[in-house]
Amino acid sequence: MKPLKSELQDDETLRELGSASVQIVHDLKNQLNGLKLYATFLRKRMEKSERPADEQETVAKLIAGLERAAADMTLLVRLGRPIELRRQPGTDLARILSNAAGGRTLQVEAGSYAGAFDVAVLEDALKTISCGGRTNDTQDTQASDIHLRREESGETPSAVIEWRGVAQAVEGGDIFNSFSGGSGLRMTLAGKIIKAHDGGVDQHANSLRVRLPLEP
Repeated sequence: MKPLKSELQDDETLRELGSASVQIVHDLKNQLNGLKLYATFLRKRMEKSERPADEQETVAKLIAGLERAAADMTLLVRLGRPIELRRQPGTDLARILSNAAGGRTLQVEAGSYAGAFDVAVLEDALKTISCGGRTNDTQDTQASDIHLRREESGETPSAVIEWRGVAQAVEGGDIFNSFSGGSGLRMTLAGKIIKAHDGGVDQHANSLRVRLPLEP
């Protein structure tokens, strides 16, 4: 397939290509899910007939591969579509972050962290960020700390979440806009979810930071 000529790479063409790609990926994901059902059926038949262990292991690896491919395609579809939020006013951000900490030490400064958030979607994004950063010392298995504080700025206060002691997952690039493999897509989607909540994301030499608006 020939690449697009530079003069054709305008915004409208890219939008149309993006929409078409999302639909194609969605259809491929459905086909993979269908193949996974067939493979699961075969695995159950093989278990009943006591087939050799290597054959059962091969089918199990096939199913795992289909599941990974379908998961990555789901990410692509979500990235290609607008984020639809079901905000719940008065939601405690500290509680959402605690559920998403992933074993990391969470330090919360005193204050109210109530805001209008989509609990499930935001928790998923924060969990992705918590798992997405590597410790500076790759030999050190200790999880990085997470800090939550409240900032008063004008009429709209904000919550600042900082993951300290993490290294950039993409050297010289933006971890929230890398599109590098499945992990990169998940971080990109997490950043998109934060921005849909009227927040912002940025990275520093050894930390990641999220800012979200709170209720006055």
